[in-house]
Amino acid sequence: MVLLDGTMLGWSLILGGAVLLLVEVHSPGFFATVPATVMIALGVLVLLGIDIYSSGLGAIVGVSVAIVAGVITVYVYGRMTPDESPTTVSRDSLIGREGIVTKDVDPRSLSGKVNVSSAEWSAHSTGSVIRAGRRVKVVDSEGVHIVVEEV
Repeated sequence: MVLLDGTMLGWSLILGGAVLLLVEVHSPGFFATVPATVMIALGVLVLLGIDIYSSGLGAIVGVSVAIVAGVITVYVYGRMTPDESPTTVSRDSLIGREGIVTKDVDPRSLSGKVNVSSAEWSAHSTGSVIRAGRRVKVVDSEGVHIVVEEV
């Protein structure tokens, strides 16, 4: 069985961490940043001569550094991401909200379009045709479309 010497292990950890960072850059949200940072930190420790895999004190230092690196990475990663949760809007939650007609809305057709809560919805009106650019209020939802009336 071939064991890696300290230098080889250190560089292997750093290289593996760098590859994981590239994976994260290519596919954000994969959360490969934490293990990548930990691997790089442990690789640096090994290159500095700290025996993290067979010395008791070295193992304690290695685990401590890994925990600190992980916590710092999660903190920084959390600060870089937006604070808002993803917007999910169901048609039923739109009742009572106002929007703008983007394509004429007709009471007999679902070809009309209304922008409500930053999303475009198929719509029909309760009465007459409502022209594009007019403000409307959602009064009901039916199937996969909404029912609006002019404000």
